[in-house]
Amino acid sequence: MQVSIIKIGNSKGIRLSKIIMEKYQLGEKVELILEKNQIVIKPVKKPRVGWEEAFIQMAKKGDDNLLIDDVFEDESPEEWK
Repeated sequence: MQVSIIKIGNSKGIRLSKIIMEKYQLGEKVELILEKNQIVIKPVKKPRVGWEEAFIQMAKKGDDNLLIDDVFEDESPEEWK
């Protein structure tokens, strides 16, 4: 696909269509990777997006129990102070 480089104030840039923005999940910020005579545009991933809501749902269902005891049989909580 070819796109034109356009003037944006004192800089230059490219326009990306809404379809491309949605297909590749590009938001307000992107990551540019410069490598071997090419520029790669990647979406900025936000780690842990949606975790808060997932934890709330888990708590409502009672599915937020520890899988492993936080204190083992051969230790005491005082050891960690």
